Amino acid sequence: MEKFVIEGGRPLRGSVTPSGNKNSALPLLAACLLTDEPVTLRNVPQIDDVRTMRHLLTDLGATFEDLDPHTWRIHAREIRKAALDPELCKRIRASILLAGPMLARVGQIELPPPGGDVIGRRRVDTHLLALEALGAAVRVNNGFHMQTSGLRAADVLLDEASVTGTENAVMAAALAPGRSVIRNAASEPHVQELCHLINAMGGHVENIGSNMLIVEGVPKLHGGEFAVGPDYLEVASFIGAAAVTGGEIRIRQAGLQYLDMIRLVFRRLGVQWTVDGDDLLVPASQPLAIVPDLGNAIPEITDLPWPGFPADVMSIAIVVATQAAGTALFHEWMYESRLFFVDRLIGMGARIVLCDPHRCLVQGPARLQAEAGGLASPDIRAGMALIIAALCARGQSVIRNIGQIERGYERIEEKLKGLGAAIERVED
Repeated sequence: MEKFVIEGGRPLRGSVTPSGNKNSALPLLAACLLTDEPVTLRNVPQIDDVRTMRHLLTDLGATFEDLDPHTWRIHAREIRKAALDPELCKRIRASILLAGPMLARVGQIELPPPGGDVIGRRRVDTHLLALEALGAAVRVNNGFHMQTSGLRAADVLLDEASVTGTENAVMAAALAPGRSVIRNAASEPHVQELCHLINAMGGHVENIGSNMLIVEGVPKLHGGEFAVGPDYLEVASFIGAAAVTGGEIRIRQAGLQYLDMIRLVFRRLGVQWTVDGDDLLVPASQPLAIVPDLGNAIPEITDLPWPGFPADVMSIAIVVATQAAGTALFHEWMYESRLFFVDRLIGMGARIVLCDPHRCLVQGPARLQAEAGGLASPDIRAGMALIIAALCARGQSVIRNIGQIERGYERIEEKLKGLGAAIERVED
């Protein structure tokens, strides 16, 4: 096992380029199963979840050619009607994304229960209901057996705006004859990128970026080429790290079109940045004061489906709030265990009251003390939040369970070192 040892108190300075979006790369890889022709994906992040998805596709018969470390050519010429490896599926939630393309391509799939972050119940009902509406028969028995004699177009109303549920429905509908309408669809950047890839492969997805997608099924999709967009969650992480350490950084090719709501919420925490072309600049002089609501009321920061504030940035925002003057209430309504990492911050000196599983009250600024005994995280984003807390804390902190963090962040310690952070990877 390995751990990070971080000496806090150093302002970050320099420039950094974010990796490709993990949440885009996973459905884009799954979509490669929709065609028997090669698909080239560029800017693929080299992280554990993506490597696990590659193993799953390889087990199904797809071949991979590495054109460079971040450019893969995937060729699913022939797909085996095989059950997926349960051990691989335990590693990532995104294994369920193989359901839609496998039903569209070969008419069946044996899917073990998906894994992923420990942040509370993550229902798969939306996936099953959508795929059933499109003509799949689903049997649940310690996993999911799905099969179809032929998918058909349908008017699908998702019972929640599930990101992966939307992605599964779009992939299945891409090869289903007729016109499918997917209502209450998620519209996150990674959903948009999946739709654009399907169109680049000869599909017909309309209303991309809206909550009602129209998919005209085609008999066959061809190969194509597509670049994974920058990870806006990683961008938000670097913004937070620069702000709490008093640093000054440039984030190159930051994907500015996806940062509007993050910018709005971070402004409420006293964090500002400027734009230079495709780059984002975080200045050293940050107000770091929470802006109250009208009437001097305590502001409530809530995560919402896109284009609302992303749930995966909530942990980062909470750490930023510990360093900002004032009080804010954070409401994480989606996952009942997402906030359970705040006890680590409290142990470092943060003034946080966990009101219930979904809400916490943060009062800042608090002088954080290092945690040499070791901090561990239940999920990717909380792990990054603990790294940020350690970067601004006094003394030396130890972050354990770093494999969890590296499921979503590529070479994070190298990037932070490049910005002047005192972070080392050592054997635990």
